Amino acid sequence: MTKKMRLTVLDPNDPEQKFPSISQALSVPDGLLAVGGCLSKNRLLNAYRQGIFPWNSPDEPILWWSPDPRLVLFPGNLSISRSLAKTLRKQKFTVTVDRVFDQVVMACAQPRKEDAGTWITNGIFQAFYGLHRSGDAHSIEVWLKGELVGGLYGLAIGQVFFGESMFHTETDASKVAFVSLVERLNGWDYKLVDCQVTTRHLMNFGAEEIPRIEFAALLERYCDQLPDAMAWQDK
Repeated sequence: MTKKMRLTVLDPNDPEQKFPSISQALSVPDGLLAVGGCLSKNRLLNAYRQGIFPWNSPDEPILWWSPDPRLVLFPGNLSISRSLAKTLRKQKFTVTVDRVFDQVVMACAQPRKEDAGTWITNGIFQAFYGLHRSGDAHSIEVWLKGELVGGLYGLAIGQVFFGESMFHTETDASKVAFVSLVERLNGWDYKLVDCQVTTRHLMNFGAEEIPRIEFAALLERYCDQLPDAMAWQDK
């Protein structure tokens, strides 16, 4: 039996169904592990704890991924370029936490210039908005003169933050959001930021690739730990 033949089809009516081992993920396309299922809170939390995330276009079934290697950032290793440091010192942006989560996700869902589509489907939006209302998903917002010009959102489990997406309509606004997030996470004793897939943009911030098996071990270690009790309270 080839590796491709082991792709698991999940039952949409069984949110407690176990995922296959991440070691069974395909090599091509890299990390594809399962198809189908649902986006219930329990399924999503179970997925992320195991290093699995949903990612599909609106015309596809739900696809579940666990790529190897995995891009992560250890908060203490954050790197800030000179030009971005200069922007931060000017303090022209205002940064808030969890003020307009829905607006951030909707802005992230807008097609990029280089890509006419989006993976943030209505199902993803509804699922993460539910996770936000339960205190599991969070956003960072960046404002300029009262207008939302950048931000990001993701999922927090234990001492791990799973980054999902970011956006900007003003130069450097998403970078300011990312730096603000990581500096907060570091202060709250978070141990790891999951960046999912490798991009030069995130590597410039100090993100690094680690083997999937090492990433899974870090999740097992840190997802059950409690962050600072005051985390996500500065709304």
